[in-house]
Amino acid sequence: MNLANRITLARIFLVPVIMFFLLIKVDLGSLSFMDFEISYNQMIAAVIFIIAASTDGLDGYIARKNKIVTNLGKLLDPLADKLLVAAVLISLVEMGKLNALIAIIIISREFAVTGLRQIALLEGSVMAASAWGKWKTAIQITMIIALLINNFPFALIDFPFDVIASWIAAIITVYSGIDYFVKNKHLIPVE
Repeated sequence: MNLANRITLARIFLVPVIMFFLLIKVDLGSLSFMDFEISYNQMIAAVIFIIAASTDGLDGYIARKNKIVTNLGKLLDPLADKLLVAAVLISLVEMGKLNALIAIIIISREFAVTGLRQIALLEGSVMAASAWGKWKTAIQITMIIALLINNFPFALIDFPFDVIASWIAAIITVYSGIDYFVKNKHLIPVE
């Protein structure tokens, strides 16, 4: 259990903590500013999410830099990413902050690409993250943060950045998924 894998595990263990603050009805109060209001629960969840999301690149960097890439890390890292994003998306749907269709699109794409990655591993190859996949991740994280913080500061000027970011994330998620399948169609047995 090296440092990179510990960081990945920490990301997994932060998932239920984030969900606790989002879904368990423990009223810690709220912060009001002009016409803007946000619960402390959401602010805590947003900070924990940002910390967890920022470890995504850190664990891989540490593993490569110190030449400690392990099979466990290759398994846990994408699993941790998907657990984090899926749990928060489902929580946001439950809270009425995200359209369920967007959550379904994003989570379905993650399952589909994970399945394709598993096929690649069985064939003895590794599917590297594409540029579109990296854009997808960045936009999804931006969208989630905007939703977690009630669209601040855009809410102050009545600009629906969170809604726009959600639909852009859905579109880029679909496109990046198609991109993975087109570039790796040789892995899909057609009989």
